[in-house]
Amino acid sequence: MSEFPNTGPAKAFVLKSSTNLQNAENSSDSKIVLTNASFEVWRTYIYELCGIYFQDNKKYLLESRLLKRINYLKLTSFEEYLKFLKFNPQARTERRYLYEAITINETFFFRNQPQLDALTSKIFTETIEAKRKIGQRKIRIWSAASSSGEEAYSVAMVITDMVKPKFPDIEFEIVGTDINEDVLERARNGVYKEYAIRNTPAFFLKKYFTVDGMNYIIDPKLKNMVKFSFLNLYDDIKMKSMTNFDIVFCANVLIYFDTKSKIKVVSHLYNSLNRGGYLFIGYAETLHGISKAFKLESFPKTISYKKEWYKWKKLF
Repeated sequence: MSEFPNTGPAKAFVLKSSTNLQNAENSSDSKIVLTNASFEVWRTYIYELCGIYFQDNKKYLLESRLLKRINYLKLTSFEEYLKFLKFNPQARTERRYLYEAITINETFFFRNQPQLDALTSKIFTETIEAKRKIGQRKIRIWSAASSSGEEAYSVAMVITDMVKPKFPDIEFEIVGTDINEDVLERARNGVYKEYAIRNTPAFFLKKYFTVDGMNYIIDPKLKNMVKFSFLNLYDDIKMKSMTNFDIVFCANVLIYFDTKSKIKVVSHLYNSLNRGGYLFIGYAETLHGISKAFKLESFPKTISYKKEWYKWKKLF
């Protein structure tokens, strides 16, 4: 990977979340420009860091998002910011804010109702019956790009109301991971605005939320059902620890990857599933040309990818 020239020792900075950037002293953006050469180096750096690939037509988007951090840190160029991320003692903390700047976290409760319907109509019953045959009583579910937790908590509501009463002996474990620490903290807090709950059925809204002014606070019982943690889906070592899941959600993530990254991440997701497990991705996403390892399963208004019970010699 190309390097920018050494411009002297890196400075020490006090880092704060980009949510506080409005308090930073404004700089003149016109003096700081992302050249085509810098854009190439930056997108390679980000790609190698987390697999996200910025197409040529996303140059302005990347430039505007990086400028927020450059201005806040009072740096003078994109080159200096990249050097900061590589060599400054606070680089690890700053990468948290880089991830926050370059990722999109637009989501809401019950965003994909057909997927939840697939769980309650077939998948949970099928999985529980298979588990019982081998003497197991735990179902593990992973929201692999959990953002601020709406997807994971939606699953928790459905389980609590529609599945647990039928299968009281079954334990459910829900894990939510994301690359953005800021949204993970919001997920752990469980406090949402009206936008997030706009698609929530009235029954669930009344039962599982407390209204406090403009805030909707999730029921503590649901918070106890979900564990949120940081995870980079592009991290080969960390991904090897994500195993023995029965259901994986990874919606609206693959659209940000090129084919090579998609193959790598989907391979990890495949390995994370138990045999007979299900993978759900986003409406606009497909595994066509990415993986032949899964069996396509159709449900009303949605599809899922099932990990077969038998072993393949070559999966990807």
